[in-house]
Amino acid sequence: MSRTSDACRSHCPINFVLETFGDRWTLLIVRDLMFKQKQTYGGFLESDEGISTNILAERLKRLEAHGIIERHGPKGQRQVYALTSKGRDLLPVMLEITAWSARHDAATNTPPGFLQAYEVNPDGVKAAILAQLDGDESGPGPD
Repeated sequence: MSRTSDACRSHCPINFVLETFGDRWTLLIVRDLMFKQKQTYGGFLESDEGISTNILAERLKRLEAHGIIERHGPKGQRQVYALTSKGRDLLPVMLEITAWSARHDAATNTPPGFLQAYEVNPDGVKAAILAQLDGDESGPGPD
């Protein structure tokens, strides 16, 4: 079941986004699914930011409740996570956040060439990342 703005404190679009992603971990999980091809609980735990197991479990449940991700695999066995179409709709937002960071954070670890490629051909960058999400490994995405 996907949460809607009916469950939020107000119907403000910014509030809806904050209630969905308003912590330091949720967008990092989306990043890992979208750009780093991580799909398992263990994979998320290996991310550089060092999320704790209890926070990861809660954020995965939240993302699933919001319809951003879905789980695959039998209960009690290794679960594989994937972005839903609603989660994939975040790609332009995630790319804009990455580009903004590349412009304003001298220490960012955005891959070399990402910003220039994105500014010259944003649709091409989006297409390459969507191809990766669909299983075609060609094309770099922002890390």
